[in-house]
Amino acid sequence: MAAFQTTPWRLISGVLGVMCLLLVAALGVLLKNSFTKQNVQPTFSPGPSTDLREGSGCCSCREKWIGYQCSCYFISSESKTWKDSRNFCVSHNSSLLQIQNRNELYFMNSISYYYWTGLSYSEEHHAWLWEDNSTLSQDLFLSLHPVNPKNCIIHGPSGSVMDADCGNKYRYVCKQQLI
Repeated sequence: MAAFQTTPWRLISGVLGVMCLLLVAALGVLLKNSFTKQNVQPTFSPGPSTDLREGSGCCSCREKWIGYQCSCYFISSESKTWKDSRNFCVSHNSSLLQIQNRNELYFMNSISYYYWTGLSYSEEHHAWLWEDNSTLSQDLFLSLHPVNPKNCIIHGPSGSVMDADCGNKYRYVCKQQLI
């Protein structure tokens, strides 16, 4: 009969064991959800996809696109000229990256390469303009002085921004705004 006697230590170890199992199960669920949302790898997409993938609380993005603040982003793994990059984005109902605010800049600071943005120099307006002809907000980048008016803007690691010959090949970021 003494074999069935429970001591406080056995009770405590049993409770801790059950808690440990619950924590492991919760971790498994969290990891599963994390990997299914981050399953999107920045790779080349050969054509438009009708597959929708949840990207953030207010939008759904196509497969291989990343959702952030109600926009979808395609981060390429191949290099193209600015014009070819823009054409790729247009063919996917999007545009080259147009950074709207510092929060979006923070999102882009995690990238590892230089990427084309939708910003280029307009000789007609003597200013940097986005693809939709809107002007660059002065608080986004400290200064951009065109060395060569044929240049376009690349955005790189740690938020660095440079002008580069639009004919050079860099990776690119397409952005599709959903709102």
